[in-house]
Amino acid sequence: MIWVQLAMRIEISISNQTLTLFDNFGGVKAKYNVSTAANGAGCEKNSGCTPLGQHIIRAKIGAGAAENTVFVGRRPTGEICTPELMAEFPNRDLILTRILWLSGTEVGFNRLGNVDTMQRYIYIHGTPDSTELGKIGSHGCVRMRNAEMIELFDLVDVGTSVVISE
Repeated sequence: MIWVQLAMRIEISISNQTLTLFDNFGGVKAKYNVSTAANGAGCEKNSGCTPLGQHIIRAKIGAGAAENTVFVGRRPTGEICTPELMAEFPNRDLILTRILWLSGTEVGFNRLGNVDTMQRYIYIHGTPDSTELGKIGSHGCVRMRNAEMIELFDLVDVGTSVVISE
């Protein structure tokens, strides 16, 4: 008998609004409800869409940060998301807790030119607890519950494969 070990991978389903983490043997390790783009799927810059296709985790940002830490430009602001902060800035699209920065791997589809996922700053990231998951709503990124974002962040490595499909 020959054992083949697969690499850990993530599959994101836009139609189901789920993120599934598969272990090194192809089994489901975790499954989470997420929120992808209100504008649907698409790879064009400035579209506000969630990009499709093969990606990798380019960078992991926020290790050790407190849950609900607010990030702007991939840097912690020193703020913690609270109901009071959200009331003060109701239209702010908050990126919280951890960031998994994605990079497309398919040249001309989601990499380079006008369709570059990394240059679009597409992340998997935490979101305020009041955000409804399991339905569309983001500006292109993949939003997750903060505790689940920490769990996923700790399980994956830079270079982990991420497939986003409709």
